[in-house]
Amino acid sequence: MSEDGKLVFVGTTDLAGLLRGKAFPASERDARMRKGVGWTPTNVQINCFNAIAETPFGALGDLALVPDPNARVLLEADDTAPALDLMLGDILTLEGEPWGFCTRSHLRRALTTLRDEAGLEILGAFEHEFMLRDLVPVPGDSYSFRGFRGAQGWAEALIAAMRHAGMGPDTFMKEYGARQFEVTCAPAMGVAPADHAALLRMLVRDITHRFGHASSFAPILDPVDVGNGVHIHLSLRDAAGHPATHDAKDPHGLSKAARHFIGGILAHLDQIIAILCPSEISYLRLTPHRWSAAFNNLGFRDREAAVRICPVSSLDPAKVAQQFNFEVRACDAAASPHLALAALVLAGAAGLRNAIEPPAVTEDDLSLWPEDRLHAAGMIRLPQSLAEALERFESSDAVRDWFGADFVKVYSDHKRSELKCLEGLDTAQKCARYGEVY
Repeated sequence: MSEDGKLVFVGTTDLAGLLRGKAFPASERDARMRKGVGWTPTNVQINCFNAIAETPFGALGDLALVPDPNARVLLEADDTAPALDLMLGDILTLEGEPWGFCTRSHLRRALTTLRDEAGLEILGAFEHEFMLRDLVPVPGDSYSFRGFRGAQGWAEALIAAMRHAGMGPDTFMKEYGARQFEVTCAPAMGVAPADHAALLRMLVRDITHRFGHASSFAPILDPVDVGNGVHIHLSLRDAAGHPATHDAKDPHGLSKAARHFIGGILAHLDQIIAILCPSEISYLRLTPHRWSAAFNNLGFRDREAAVRICPVSSLDPAKVAQQFNFEVRACDAAASPHLALAALVLAGAAGLRNAIEPPAVTEDDLSLWPEDRLHAAGMIRLPQSLAEALERFESSDAVRDWFGADFVKVYSDHKRSELKCLEGLDTAQKCARYGEVY
């Protein structure tokens, strides 16, 4: 096929955490890199169920979705699907300015804030859990060789595609849950971790489909089953690129900057959780004993902590500093990875700005603590529904300062329209609807 007959897709992760965009002829690639493709403001209010929320834009306005060649995936054709050429892009005004509701632009701004105020950069990686909905569960296959071997064909195709796209695959495994798998990207700087997360989700769906499977990143497919989380691994680098997260003198290895960055995240976590866990069923996961997060705590190697200090395996101090990181566990794939990382970076920057100390590191089951002990330790129960999370999001002065009052209103309206689409459904039916979307 000539290049005139081929199409390039340019997309953006929207407020629903979905990849939406337009295609254009490959022969126009150079021109589209400069001028983009036309985009409509009200598109931002298309929720995950394809209903349009209340919008301040109506039928008015025009924007440009401009491809970024640094966030590109190419897949060759096979017997099951045509070749794919996909790029992520930024939504700009017709004057070339970042649009105030572009998730990627919010992340760029957050990273600039962190760099300008603290002289720090983010090194990050997203770890995804997902399920193949069509697989017949096999007893005893959690973390098993048998589970890996059955998936090896499509998994190796996925890893090859990730590597070809410069996404640096890290690990792959058969996860604990029935039909559940996990894949992690290698760490990257700047907007790349979120770009890689968005592209990874697309690659998993595309490649598993080519192998005859139906994948889902939905936060939970069955109310009685395990959920699918997204764990965001973060570390700090200084202006020279040196590690700035580790301090061997600290009891848990955290530098002062890392403590304050984490302190900012945990102090604001209940206010940004509507961004990190933005579906109604997300809150089925945010309960004790689901290996997720229920409180705004910092845990030492604790997989039920909102933020976990991760282990390192080297005795060389320089290598320890390079590897040392923490992970945010209160997130799932209903979230835009760009918006989620922006919220975490802005909260972390506030922690650095205000020297916020995190609560004392825990290694306990906080669900057993009485309310007065939690309060004394500076810990709170995270919201237990999307409606409650939106109330805290809307009432947060910090969130309004970071994202602007207009964004808060649009985002809240978007999510409330999503809730309206679920009225009258029981929990299992809600899980099923999200399972089809994500």
